[in-house]
Amino acid sequence: MGRTSESREKLIGAACELMRGRGYGAIGVAEICERAGVRKGSFYYFFESKQALTVEALRAAWAVEGAAWRAILGTAEDPLRRLERLCRSQAEAQHRSKREAGSVHGCLFGNLALELGNQDEVVRGCLKGIFDEQVDLVHEVLLDAHRAGDLPAERATRAYARAVLAQVEGMVLFAKLDNEPVLLEGLWPQIAGLLRGV
Repeated sequence: MGRTSESREKLIGAACELMRGRGYGAIGVAEICERAGVRKGSFYYFFESKQALTVEALRAAWAVEGAAWRAILGTAEDPLRRLERLCRSQAEAQHRSKREAGSVHGCLFGNLALELGNQDEVVRGCLKGIFDEQVDLVHEVLLDAHRAGDLPAERATRAYARAVLAQVEGMVLFAKLDNEPVLLEGLWPQIAGLLRGV
């Protein structure tokens, strides 16, 4: 296959798909190339290493997921309803994974943060940037909720935004561990309780 931008996108897509299902360490360049239908020699035309491909794959995945987050969280709807919709979208993603692949894959970003967070500084930096953006998006919604009178100032902080994301990531991890997406059905009530101090 020629050295085209199509080949580059296929490599990124194959890397995302394989890492979602099996992580970073369990896959190699040869398998990524085979899945993408791209010659191994062409891989190094686009990427200097598996690490470089991983960073591009993470950025590509967040470009798609981040757009979905912004579409949900950036509406004029009641702020806490926006957060509830985000929780439901996260649960649905894991239900879809179970239906289509037979297993709960969890969160690509969370999975790789656990696998590589203290081993690969470049990938860690990319993941930190993605999670920082997620915290910013949730924080803005918490500030909106405070401005609307639905949340006290002490719960409309960046620390609480981080806690919301920690709850999401933690429950996604448990759903993956048990291979049971139904565990995410209680995600929004848990987060609502956290925010309301219940």
